[in-house]
Amino acid sequence: MSVSSGTTDLSSLIGTHLPFLRRYARALTGSQSSGDAYAAATLEAILQDRSVFEGGIGDKAALFKVYHTIWASSGSPVDIEASGMEARAQEHMAKLSPNTREALLLHSIEDFNVSEVAAIMNTDEDEVELLLKTARQEMEDAISGRVLIIEDEAIIAMDLEALVAEMGHRITGVARTHKEAVALGRKEQPDLILADIQLADNSSGIDAVNELLGEFGLMPVIFITAFPERLLTGERPEPAFLISKPYREDQVRSAVSQAMFFASTETLKG
Repeated sequence: MSVSSGTTDLSSLIGTHLPFLRRYARALTGSQSSGDAYAAATLEAILQDRSVFEGGIGDKAALFKVYHTIWASSGSPVDIEASGMEARAQEHMAKLSPNTREALLLHSIEDFNVSEVAAIMNTDEDEVELLLKTARQEMEDAISGRVLIIEDEAIIAMDLEALVAEMGHRITGVARTHKEAVALGRKEQPDLILADIQLADNSSGIDAVNELLGEFGLMPVIFITAFPERLLTGERPEPAFLISKPYREDQVRSAVSQAMFFASTETLKG
């Protein structure tokens, strides 16, 4: 194999997993621009020295391991010039136990098993299990708020409603169409939106979310969809929280806790 051919093959391999690395980096840093910068640095490191792309743990895990090496060596910083939602997120992140958010996102959102998370974070499985337990408790205890669910499948909507309520949040309503979603959002402004992207009357959950964000400004959104490729396009804006159907309960719990964490304000506790 020639060097140029090897570089092409590696770029193609990495490209398959890049949308998920960018999703993870954005969720971890709380900023699309910062997350993308870390993802770019990861690619540059691999292209400069492909030996850092460790074999034996799977291609996706190897890519994330390079990312974590860069993330850890930089001291896991956040943008000190952030404001609004990002600034509030940084204040809360500072209160979390070290490495808990990374472990939680890797396991619950990116679907790595405990062994893979341990390899990515350069630790052991017992430590990962402890980090996951601590993360879930700290995130769920951080805050509660109002949640709007946009989902046209009745069984899924009921499942999400029960799960989110069990976490201590209040459901403002469940909408099956774009029109219903906007009406419910206007009736009581949510702190978080859980949304599918393809709704009952062939309307768009994305359009409903964008309309509500246009009226209320920034708020966290979690898309739960069978069509993740429609959102992970590399074009701005992209969601920090995206869960593919069929989902697992721990994925939803993690994403809801993370999203509330980013958007938390003092008024939500009232």
